[in-house]
Order: sequence, then C-alpha cells, then structure tokens
Amino acid sequence: MESSFLFGVILAVLSFLIIATNALVTVAVLLSIHKNDGVSLCFTLNLAVADTLIGVAISGLVSDQLSSSAQPTQKTLCSLRMAFVTSSSAASVFTVMLIAFDRYLAIKQPLRYFQIMSGLVAGACIAGLWLLSYVIGFLPLGVSIFQQTTYYGPCRFFAVFHPRFVLTLSCGGFFPAMLLFVFIYCDMLKIASMHRQQIKKMENARATAGAFRPPRYPSDFKAIRTVSVLIGSFILSWSPFLITGIVQVACQECHLYEVLERYLWLLGVGNSLLNPLIYAYWQKEVRLQLYHMALGVKKGITSLFFFLLAKKSGPERSRERSCHIITVSHPELDG
Repeated sequence: MESSFLFGVILAVLSFLIIATNALVTVAVLLSIHKNDGVSLCFTLNLAVADTLIGVAISGLVSDQLSSSAQPTQKTLCSLRMAFVTSSSAASVFTVMLIAFDRYLAIKQPLRYFQIMSGLVAGACIAGLWLLSYVIGFLPLGVSIFQQTTYYGPCRFFAVFHPRFVLTLSCGGFFPAMLLFVFIYCDMLKIASMHRQQIKKMENARATAGAFRPPRYPSDFKAIRTVSVLIGSFILSWSPFLITGIVQVACQECHLYEVLERYLWLLGVGNSLLNPLIYAYWQKEVRLQLYHMALGVKKGITSLFFFLLAKKSGPERSRERSCHIITVSHPELDG
C-alpha cells in the first residue's frame, strides 16, 4: 500500500511538471508562429500538445494509486485510460520523427523545401500522425491477443495489455524508427560537412582576393544538434521499457512487470518532460520567446507591486497632511 501511494505521488508530480512545462512551451511556440509563421514551429507545437496530453492522461491514473479503496477501476475504463496514454505517447514519438525528417528535408533540399513542405502538407502530416497514433493506442481494445485474460487491479499498463502488444510496438515501430533515425542523422552530418567545406573554400577564395570576411558556419549543425538531442532522449527514455517488455514475452517466468511499470514506464513517460526542456534550451525561437515572456511577467509583477505600494501609501500621506494642518493651525487658535 505504501509503495502504491508513493508511486501515485510520483505520478502526480510528474503529471503536473509535464503539463506545466509543455503548456508554457505551447504558449511560446504559438507566439513565435504568430510572428514568424514557420512550418517547423507547427511540428514543435504539435510535440508540445502531444506531451501535454500525456501529462493529462497519466493524471487520470493518480487517483487509482492514491486511493485506499479495495474496489479497483473497471477493466474497460482502465483499458481506455491506457489506450489514451499509449496514443498520446505514440503521437509524441511520431512527432519527433516528423521533426527529424523536416530538418533532414530542409538540409537535403534547401531550395525546394518550402515548395515541398507547404502548410497543406504539414497539416496533412499532423492529421495522419494523430490518426495513426489513435489506431495504435486503441488497437488492444479490438485485438484479443493484446489483452490480458484476467484483471485484478489496480489500473496499470500490463494489468490490461499483454506484453505481446509491447513486442509488436517494438518490432513494428521502435526498431524501424531507430534505423530511420540513424540513417537520417548520418546523412544530415554528411550534407552539413559538405556545406561547411564549400563555405570554407569560398572564404579562402575571398581572403586570397583581399576581401577577407570572418568565417561563417551554416546553421545545419544547429538543426542537427537539436535533432540529435531529441532522438537521443527518445531512445534513452523508451528503449529500456520496450526491450524489457520483449524479454518478458520471451521469458514468462521472469515476472518483470514490477520493474516495467514502476520504473521503466515512468522513464519513458518522463521523455515528455525532457522534450520541452530541450526546446526551451536548444531552439533559439522558443528560447527567445520564453525570455520575452519572463520579462513581461517580471514587468507586470513590478508594476503591480508599485501600484499596490502607491495605493497603500496614499491614505497615509493624506493623514500626514491632515496632522500637519492641525499642527500649524494650533498657535492661531491659541491666539
């Protein structure tokens, strides 16, 4: 009971942090889109929304862990909650893949990028992403082999979903995505290195001609840096859970459910807290917008403080004036 309560507290804190940080990044990205109108920022916005929904989804599980009631959540309701968590997590993962592909396309085809990745194409990608995510998340509800035959509660992932579902997600989604990430990342590095060599040749030619300019480096490496951090955090967060789930399928006597649900699943969900922190630190547009938002809040608090101070000191100054008038008028009254 104590371990369940502690797990519930951890879930509650994690849910609050995920919702708060992603909501803040969502506002910052919305303001940046209003100023810059960039397609790439729409993908960043979608990632923040998906991660926010993960925080909302796991908040529904907190009451089951903190409740001392002996009556567990109904299996259907628990399955729906876990399907919602899975769908939101899949949307977050797919959005990371979409961001990586978008940056790859911008580096691979810089002249045709805005023709290929138009607003209509970006909207279609996001819509298809969410449709596929919900199909994957709610798949166990329609496929009996992905469901547990018995359910005793409390509501947990493997209480309603069979490890075969994790095996299917790993072989059909996670490992192919990792291979795609590796290919994209290596090709991006190759293209960025070629761009850098071309710029160095141009700078050397200008220096030889006497028109020396400070060396300029392409922004490709900045995009690669952000993508690599996103991909790295995704792999480190979810691979332990998925790989251990495969081990559980292969070894039915291992009983790794406690480790999977108490630690590794939380590690995977924690990736939704890392994503907004990565963008708040690594992406210039989001970082600058958050800085301006912080300045605005600071200015508002300062103005409110001085307003309250002036309002408070107003009556005191009126009383001081009254006392001063009475003091001055005393000799006249005595005379």
